[in-house]
Amino acid sequence: MPRGSIHLNFRSTLIAAARQAAGGSGIALLLALPFARSASAQFGAATQQPSTQAVQLPLSGRTAQTNGTVKATESPIAGVTTSVNTLNSSVQTTGAYTGSTLGTVHNPFSGKLGFREAILRALSYNLGQTGAIQALRQAEGQARSARSALLPNFNGTAIENVETEDLRALGFRFRLPEFAIPPVIGPFNYVDFRAHLSQSVVDVSALNNYRAMNDMTRAGRYSTEDARDLIVLAVGGAYLQATAAKARLTAEQAQVKAATAVYQQSVEQLAQGVLAKVDADKNQVQLLTEQQRLLSLENDYAKQKINLARMVGLPANDQYELTDEIPHSPLLPLVVEQALQQAYDHRSDLKAADAQVRAAERAKTAARAERYPSVAVTADIGGIGVTPGQLQTTYTATANLKIPIWQGGHAEGDIEQADATLKQRRAEYEDLKGQIEGDVRSAFLDLRAAASQVEVAQKNLEVAQEAAELTRQKLEAGVSTTVDYTQAEQVATSAQFDYINAVFAHNIAKLSLARAMGEAAEQWPDFLKLP
Repeated sequence: MPRGSIHLNFRSTLIAAARQAAGGSGIALLLALPFARSASAQFGAATQQPSTQAVQLPLSGRTAQTNGTVKATESPIAGVTTSVNTLNSSVQTTGAYTGSTLGTVHNPFSGKLGFREAILRALSYNLGQTGAIQALRQAEGQARSARSALLPNFNGTAIENVETEDLRALGFRFRLPEFAIPPVIGPFNYVDFRAHLSQSVVDVSALNNYRAMNDMTRAGRYSTEDARDLIVLAVGGAYLQATAAKARLTAEQAQVKAATAVYQQSVEQLAQGVLAKVDADKNQVQLLTEQQRLLSLENDYAKQKINLARMVGLPANDQYELTDEIPHSPLLPLVVEQALQQAYDHRSDLKAADAQVRAAERAKTAARAERYPSVAVTADIGGIGVTPGQLQTTYTATANLKIPIWQGGHAEGDIEQADATLKQRRAEYEDLKGQIEGDVRSAFLDLRAAASQVEVAQKNLEVAQEAAELTRQKLEAGVSTTVDYTQAEQVATSAQFDYINAVFAHNIAKLSLARAMGEAAEQWPDFLKLP
């Protein structure tokens, strides 16, 4: 109940009591009004404290998905192709993890970006991390607000009151002639300077609200750690994709150079009359095709660099150099069961889900506690008088025991809501455990398939390069044509692309396994064998 309404009711009660005791006379009223003003000012702080309501948490505890998602995928290539690769790997990044705040103001950039620097910049400036940190700060602020209900509240007031009263409006019927006392009296005034203290002594709902907010804060901290792991997967995948694009571009540049040499040789042979024009035209078309493919790869490389820059807090352009090439390196043998146990022990999102369950349990306890008695104390001290120089010290001290009897079903409604939230969050926790097991086992399968693909691609590249070298020697010896040599170079370039894609898929699989096992932000150098 608002304090103002209690103040007016108390004052009206005093007036009515004085009116009844004096037979409704105006003299009694004049005596009662100053007392009513003084008493209402003194006892205004000793009002009944409002009931503490249980905090209602959101139904779902999966708040991290509001920032976006990061997921590594590996799917088979459908249909029949000339490539030895059978896998198509990628890292799908959505939401805040695709962006960042500009970090070059606080952390100058040299124009050369290594893998480790990209990760460190992303952990500082990626928008997914920024959002997680701000969500944590919000949870910490909510916990402080919940704690304030358990701590003393100390306030000061300064009141100066000037008023008039219409006696007839207050319900007085005068027995004296009406001209003896005017129907409207005043103005009269008083001033009141007062300090107010209130303290909750026993309030189980407020205590469990605070504990629930503490658990929510703990969940926020774990979500922040989980965001770091997702950033490593997102930025690591983007850097690997960019380096793969760079390697494909380098291989295509060599192919363009070879096609240029073949075309120039065919032009010379055409001029000498030893080569048909149609063959020279074919070589020219092949050169133009390779040049077009080179342009496409240049565009792809530039776009990959722009995408990477957006994630790590750099200006959104491709005017920088990637300095690290992540070669193929076998991963130390791991056992699925050990990886699963490590995932259960270290996955921050699982810890956050557990904290969300604890918070929901606290919230349900707080809802049940709305039925329990509560104890609070209030006190005030100050001076009241007609002028500041005529203040008289007055004080009040009140202990309030509140025993809920019937609240119209409010507590039952809060309990039902809290129970629904608790059951939902327990279900989400169990679902996440199943998802983590699926992540680990899928990552092992992807890693095994990618490692096998690297072996096949490497062998295919060796064979293609050897065939291209033999064809070149035959061409120089005059026992082969430029068409044969061009085709052999195309096969070698295609094999080079296959190997680049296979190494990329293997490195992505290793990053995905690091994410699935937890603590990817700390363990990624061990998985990629990067010093």
